[in-house]
Amino acid sequence: MQTYVHRIDGDAVRVLVPETDDDLREFMTWARGAAGRGPIALDTETTGLDIFSTGYRLRTVQFGDAHSAYVIHWELGGRFIDAALYVLRIAPLFLIHNASFDWLVLDKCAGFPLEALAPKTVDTKIKATLIDPRQPKENGIGTGLKPLSAHYVDPAAPDTQGDLTAVFRSLGFTKETGWAGIDLRHPVYNLYAGLDCILTARLDPFLTAELNARGVRPALLKYEHEIARMCAIMQRAGIVLDVEYVDTLRRSLREEEAKYGAQAARYGVESVNSSTQVSEALLAMGEDLIMPGNTAPEYTDNGALKVDKAVLLWLSDLDERWNPIGARRANPLALAVLHAKRAGKWCTSYGDTFAETVDEHGRIHPFIHTLAARTGRMSITRPALQTLPSSDFMIRRAMLADPGHVMVSTDFTAVEMRVLAGLADVRQMKAAIAAGEDLHDFTARLVFGPNFTKYHRKLCKGIGFGKVYGGGAKGISRQTGAPIADVQRAIAAYDRVYPEIKRASTRWQREARGSGMVTRSATGRLLPLDRDRAYAIVNYKCQSTARDVLGQSMINMEERGLLPYMRLPIHDEMLASVPAKEARDFAREFEECMTFDLMGVPIAAEAEIGGRSWGSLYMKAANGKYDADLLIGNDEWFSANPEAAYAMAA
Repeated sequence: MQTYVHRIDGDAVRVLVPETDDDLREFMTWARGAAGRGPIALDTETTGLDIFSTGYRLRTVQFGDAHSAYVIHWELGGRFIDAALYVLRIAPLFLIHNASFDWLVLDKCAGFPLEALAPKTVDTKIKATLIDPRQPKENGIGTGLKPLSAHYVDPAAPDTQGDLTAVFRSLGFTKETGWAGIDLRHPVYNLYAGLDCILTARLDPFLTAELNARGVRPALLKYEHEIARMCAIMQRAGIVLDVEYVDTLRRSLREEEAKYGAQAARYGVESVNSSTQVSEALLAMGEDLIMPGNTAPEYTDNGALKVDKAVLLWLSDLDERWNPIGARRANPLALAVLHAKRAGKWCTSYGDTFAETVDEHGRIHPFIHTLAARTGRMSITRPALQTLPSSDFMIRRAMLADPGHVMVSTDFTAVEMRVLAGLADVRQMKAAIAAGEDLHDFTARLVFGPNFTKYHRKLCKGIGFGKVYGGGAKGISRQTGAPIADVQRAIAAYDRVYPEIKRASTRWQREARGSGMVTRSATGRLLPLDRDRAYAIVNYKCQSTARDVLGQSMINMEERGLLPYMRLPIHDEMLASVPAKEARDFAREFEECMTFDLMGVPIAAEAEIGGRSWGSLYMKAANGKYDADLLIGNDEWFSANPEAAYAMAA
């Protein structure tokens, strides 16, 4: 038995690495005793982060308590695997930090189904996030094991990962390749593996005490574990990728990047990613780079003129969805830079990532982070599908339903505004929703009278979303193209017709200041506020509640047996792959799961049935001249003709 001794909070702890049959018997005896005393901490070491990539391997499985950890070399096979599986089966409760990752690793590489492991798991990362979701850069503790251990367990908690990275480099590996290449018996590697279990075991009691002290309900903790389990199952299922189309997509995006880069070069911009070159060229064209609502240009932290996406969109006369605003003449250089940068970003972030992460079965498995934002909102990475523009067809076209299936997308109807109406008890807004009115038409009529225009509607819609997302007059002016004076007058009128929103914000801010700048969501989630941005409280409450509206809907879906068909929760949408012949029945089921009452406000949803590609759901919105029936009925033709599909998307 290899044994390493370390000190944590003044105590000597041991990391043990079994080498013989006797060592393994000692480990299993320890595990039986530890399981009787309380939960066992569990962790894995693998060859990297892309669980479903070709050649991915599980290297070690480690088990521990507050005093000892055993690192089992799974990679050696045979009796080592048997010993690890024995403990996975007999232990009634495990502690795991970031459990979704280890669930999927053990499901794929060890054949131990996450359905068996998840119900007997407590995720210390979920616990920590419910205490304080902020990262260190936001003045929080962070949700990583090392910063949490340094805060709660031992200020000198070992950062063995830093030591391990140094070892990787000394052996000629990078931080990425070292996990697969380092010798299984390397002492720093084994110490790193074992100490994480001991730290997790020691951290858990502190987190439990904090949750109790802050009044976080056990039901919320259980709920978050259920959401994490469902999302892990969706990640395991993955989405079919149209590999031929992806090849065309990558090539065409690079060509588009080069085309618009050449256009920018005509104005003296050799690199569209150089803010200095872009700003100098725009100034030479007579642009002052002053955004609506400002009296002077904005500068970056480094003192350079800001020519970010918001500035370029304004100069191009486009809103955030790239729709023409009609407020000014579009600048050709700004348009060229926007197009070139988008093509390059989309190729790198989506096309290249698709190609890098597709598994041997032709599927991608995006990571679903269930507690990514301070408000509890989810995010999706590798690839970052939640950042796609709402009207995009081009990237979504690459993702397909299973053979014989079609895509169904079920989206809430104006959920943010409905949540706001419920939380702030906005009387007239609730009445309009109950009557089935178009809320933005209704608001424009209240603010501007019965003869309101499309401009007025757009302005009221922008103000409504500004209330929900925390945008001020400047941001609304940029998004709508309306002069700042018009926006300010409309906001004042908006506050007069919906006075409850402003009153609720004032009350919530006052209550938060009396409780250490922390407010609670409708489900009891703790939402820390920044003292200089207390006005964001409306945004935090609405976003957090909207997230939990989706979470409750997901639970409803599983109860109806829909989880095997669910693929991705994206913002306020659930994407599903369902049998084509039963698509209407499935669509109705998803709608019913996403329809219920929230504080006297009906939450409604609408399901749309597409063809086999996710992109088919967006073709009609992208350009009315396309025959949607042709698209939906002929997905096989589109799969066989990726060049034509890309041309239509572009």
